[in-house]
Amino acid sequence: MSPIAYTATIIAVAVVLFVWNKLPVVVVAMLTALALWATGVLTISQALGGFGDPAVIFIASLFVVSSGLEVTGVTAWAGQLLIRGAGEESRTRLLLLKMGLVSLLTALISVNGAVAALLPVVVVIAVRLKRNSSQLLMPLVFSAHAGSMLALTGTPVNVLVSEAGFDAGVGGFGFFEFALVGVPLLAGTMAIIVLFGKQLLPERNGATMPADFSRHAKTLVEQYGLASGIYQLRIRASSPYAGVPPSQVELSAHPDLQLVAIQEGETAGPLRKPLVAEGDHLLIRGESDAAAAFAAQMHLAFRDEKAAGQGEDTLFNRSSGLAEVVIPPRSGLIGEKVFPGMVTESGDLIILAVQRPGLETAAIKAKGAGGIELQAGDTMLLQGTWKALDVHLDDPDVLVVNSPELVRRQAVPMGPGARHAIIILIAMVLLLATGIVPPAVSGLLAAGAIILSGIMNVEQAYRAIGWTTVILVGAMMPLSTAMVETGAAKLMAEHLVNLVGDAGPVALLAGLFILTAIMGQLISNTATALIVIPIGVAAATAMGVSPRPVLMSTAVAAAAAFLTPIATPTNLMVMGPGGYAFSDYWKLGLPLLIWFFVVSVFIVPLIWHF
Repeated sequence: MSPIAYTATIIAVAVVLFVWNKLPVVVVAMLTALALWATGVLTISQALGGFGDPAVIFIASLFVVSSGLEVTGVTAWAGQLLIRGAGEESRTRLLLLKMGLVSLLTALISVNGAVAALLPVVVVIAVRLKRNSSQLLMPLVFSAHAGSMLALTGTPVNVLVSEAGFDAGVGGFGFFEFALVGVPLLAGTMAIIVLFGKQLLPERNGATMPADFSRHAKTLVEQYGLASGIYQLRIRASSPYAGVPPSQVELSAHPDLQLVAIQEGETAGPLRKPLVAEGDHLLIRGESDAAAAFAAQMHLAFRDEKAAGQGEDTLFNRSSGLAEVVIPPRSGLIGEKVFPGMVTESGDLIILAVQRPGLETAAIKAKGAGGIELQAGDTMLLQGTWKALDVHLDDPDVLVVNSPELVRRQAVPMGPGARHAIIILIAMVLLLATGIVPPAVSGLLAAGAIILSGIMNVEQAYRAIGWTTVILVGAMMPLSTAMVETGAAKLMAEHLVNLVGDAGPVALLAGLFILTAIMGQLISNTATALIVIPIGVAAATAMGVSPRPVLMSTAVAAAAAFLTPIATPTNLMVMGPGGYAFSDYWKLGLPLLIWFFVVSVFIVPLIWHF
């Protein structure tokens, strides 16, 4: 067989395996790259060269930046703004705000990142406003597809077509140049969804709905009897407690009050210094009158007058949080004595309360009574900094009821590091927009800044990367190389040019759109773009026209992945929470696909001339 025949066979088998969907997509992609080497079409360096491509590095770095925004609560803050702005009555306002927000996020942090960040927010909105999640989630994903065309960072396909422009000698696309076509795409998408979405979408909820942690703190403090009577008092310079050892801070003269913990002022964690200093805090519980009299007598200040006495705000905020843990059978903690206010062995967490089925909470509150010996099934409420909760609860001796990381992402808007994350995002966008450095360098600098600023550690950054997407792109890139080097792309382009005949370059765009759109409903749109891009460039060269409109048209067609749930990971992501069936997608997706066809074939050439 000739190299072209081998390449064609490998593509056909890859497409069938993608559609069959029984093998993981990364396995199919890796087998594709290895098959190109095994058949002699490419050398081993060429077959595995995609993993070192700058586009792959850039895509991986975007996952880290996206996760940094989510971890710091920037996306939770955006979600709360959405709930406040949407109100409870207007369906149109809710849809427009939701679609506008996800499209802007998508433009900056990719479709997968934006949808993953806002999916739980939108589900919570559906629950709170008593709306069907099926009416909200598909519009979220489809508007994210349209929003991916607003900027270079919206989707890996944008990066690929820009790189292809450089390779073809016509230059890449600017960071915001995609918005010239992205704005009409988004406007049309929003109009179709607002006008026809209610009729074209089902009325149902998903069987599996993400948990709502927005009121998690309130639930915990009420369950453990801490909803009121908790105060955080700041040590003033004139306080007699300033400059004394922690052991001398005692409340024996105030029987109505209980000292829960002494916290460092900057970290809100348990005090580790030998002396109490100005700015540190006393966490106490008791009656409000007694707390006020104690604060006046000892020159202490309520840290937050608005939240004084409210356990929810005092214990759960940007600096510190709560976690509920269960003592499992065979835990090493069974038999240990604990009491409320006790600091854990690590010195970073405070035990606020202990509960045992059938035992009154009051019976285990007093430190003087020696506390209580832990048994299997006991639950403890722990308080500490978010970092301490993340680090120390990864312990086989306890079972965490709800991950502090997941709770923080939903319930703490603009948490620690949020400002740094926003500054890093803005800096990355400026670098990409100005083109001072290559996109891969911009992404690596931003991802590195996320780690160096302490927002995420290296291990968390690894976990944040969507390795399926990264491996898929890296493994499928050599297929594009094979199509060019073997002449397969040129041959297919010649057939396409002969097929459209004298109809001109507009017919070429229409043919490429149909090819891309059909493949994009069955396999990854990224994989589709890697197959179609060299065909489009070769066809444009054969017709003697500029590849730029062809490349942009291909990007638009690749974004039109609306008709099936397997077209993109985000389509599949909302299938469960939205309660969608396979056949639900094409009903709303078809009119959107037609609009994308109009923009791709007729509007793109008006902006990027042949």
